[in-house]
Amino acid sequence: MWLSDAQKIGVALTTFGTLFMFLGVMLFFDAALLALGNMLFLSGLTLIIGPQKTFYFFARKQKLRGTACFIGGILLVFMKYSFIGMIVEIFGFLNLFGDFFPVVVTFLRQVPFIGNLLSLPYIRPIVDRIAGSRTSAV
Repeated sequence: MWLSDAQKIGVALTTFGTLFMFLGVMLFFDAALLALGNMLFLSGLTLIIGPQKTFYFFARKQKLRGTACFIGGILLVFMKYSFIGMIVEIFGFLNLFGDFFPVVVTFLRQVPFIGNLLSLPYIRPIVDRIAGSRTSAV
């Protein structure tokens, strides 16, 4: 699958947005870094999947609670309530993007070093729970 130039820029913006949000959390919830990370993440997501699909993703009826929390968290970060805003935003993020976790875990299990790490005895049950796979107890 080949990406267009706009999608490549979107991937870079999303990556930098995630990096800035991580740095903002590591630097004791720095509001400026968190706000910049949120803007980069949203603009990158819009460039990756397109404006219309982005709108439809956030406006779906079953995702309205997650959308409200995610946007509310971003607004709280903009108003300098960065800790509370990030908690609300993470709740919204999990509601919005929680369906993608099994796909991500399945992909990560096929990556050479990470797949071996995720198969360790104490880590595997946690990863199985995140992925939503059901195992029967013997």
